[in-house]
Amino acid sequence: MIFGVPAEARGVERRVALVPRSLPELAKAGVEVLVQRGAGEEAGFADAEYEQKGARLAADAAELVAAADILACVGPPGGGRRGGARTGDGEARPGDHRASSSGGGLDVTTLRSGQVVVGLLDPFGAPQAMRGLAAAGVTSFALELLPRITRAQSMDALSAMATVAGYKAVLLAAVELGKMFPMMITAAGTLAPAKILVVGAGVAGLQAIATARRLGAVVTGYDIRPAVKQQVESLGAGFLELDLEAAAAEEAGGYAREMNEEFYRRQREMMAKAVAEHDVVITTAAVPGKRAPVLITADMVRGMKGASVIVDLAAETGGNCELTRPGETVAVHGVTIMGPVDLPATVPHHASQMYSKNVATFVANLVKDGRLELDGDDPIINETMATRDGEVVNEKVREALGAEVEGRQAAAPGAAAAAPERSAD
Repeated sequence: MIFGVPAEARGVERRVALVPRSLPELAKAGVEVLVQRGAGEEAGFADAEYEQKGARLAADAAELVAAADILACVGPPGGGRRGGARTGDGEARPGDHRASSSGGGLDVTTLRSGQVVVGLLDPFGAPQAMRGLAAAGVTSFALELLPRITRAQSMDALSAMATVAGYKAVLLAAVELGKMFPMMITAAGTLAPAKILVVGAGVAGLQAIATARRLGAVVTGYDIRPAVKQQVESLGAGFLELDLEAAAAEEAGGYAREMNEEFYRRQREMMAKAVAEHDVVITTAAVPGKRAPVLITADMVRGMKGASVIVDLAAETGGNCELTRPGETVAVHGVTIMGPVDLPATVPHHASQMYSKNVATFVANLVKDGRLELDGDDPIINETMATRDGEVVNEKVREALGAEVEGRQAAAPGAAAAAPERSAD
């Protein structure tokens, strides 16, 4: 069984799907690793390190794809991710007009029937990419679909990448804010600490809270799930409590559930005062397969102190702030609003290390003694499988494809009618 590791699309993605230290785990499962030359360079992993751990090198993507039975990637083959090309600080490069990143370095048209692809395939943001994989006869596993069960924790790539994003979000805020985070007692007087509000206490939010606390800020966390209050407070942060009924805010699988607009309206009303009192607001609220809920309106931004900063980690799915522009940093009413995308790619070494562990553990669950074994009773395999035998087999992805088609059909007449008005602008 040959496991292929491609180079990701350069200029956009600096991570690699497998690092050298993960090779022994795959060797135990009877897997031989083939790495495209230079695949790990931007993450700090040289070709020689892979060879030292027993990998072979492929000269290019064509050789890799021709030989591999299983391929692991970071982005989806053939593209599909939202947002423009990024620089290390999460902002779009001026003058770079690429409509989107090209996702993984794999090209879906070069894949062959029967191959297996594992990665962050963006099944909800780019469901058409799933249709392309199905048409190619590829059996694909989207790690975003992994069930939240104990046995799958070491495969949870979303949580791993959220950890990196939460950490980096605080660093972006610290650089942008015109204040230092910690309280300082100096000969020139005492400097008050920065006040940080983190909205959403999932993995990214908790890491943001921990990082901001390490930098010395006064931190408050908020989440619609009251059960996370103890986790927030255990990190030394305060917990913002709002009088909202949120018993149904979490699905059985552990993912956030979309609430109705009335709930979000009341939430915004109650949160406005807290937002105005903080120097930095970091938002992390996302619902899988849905647009991110708008939690900070333009009016709330107007009410913030001058030189405040918002870092919107939900920018890729529309943003938690009404004024967020994905991949850009904008200033509105004196407030800096950052909409970084693919933050884990800006910390490629450790992000790759974490992702590689997720991938290697997942693949070791698929392969036994060098043979692919797709256990039909294994929820990890069943729920993560997106395509097989020429079909999109995951029900949630099928629903996303249906919603996308309906959306295009509904939008078509309106788009045609609006065209003259847009051209006049």
